[in-house]
Amino acid sequence: SPAPKLVFNRVNGKRPQVLLQQVVAPEECYTLAHEENVRFVYEAWQQVEQQLDVSRSGESACGPVQYVEKTPNPGLKNFVPIDLEEWWAQQFLAKIENCS
Repeated sequence: SPAPKLVFNRVNGKRPQVLLQQVVAPEECYTLAHEENVRFVYEAWQQVEQQLDVSRSGESACGPVQYVEKTPNPGLKNFVPIDLEEWWAQQFLAKIENCS
């Protein structure tokens, strides 16, 4: 089974206040609409993954079809996708370490 992933929830949905020392680098601002879009895509993808698991196990004859290239690109042979949740967790922990 995959390793548990860190999940960070904001208190009352608000961003923490930025200390004056941290204002050196511009912060990315996320609008409520952006966060809703990200949540929508994430939840939709979770549904697709669940349906793929069900169809692979043979419990269902229909469901999503996973695309597989017939002739893979040799330039992508060593491609490793990034785990965005892990990357965000590392960024968050690095900010905490820099503040203390």
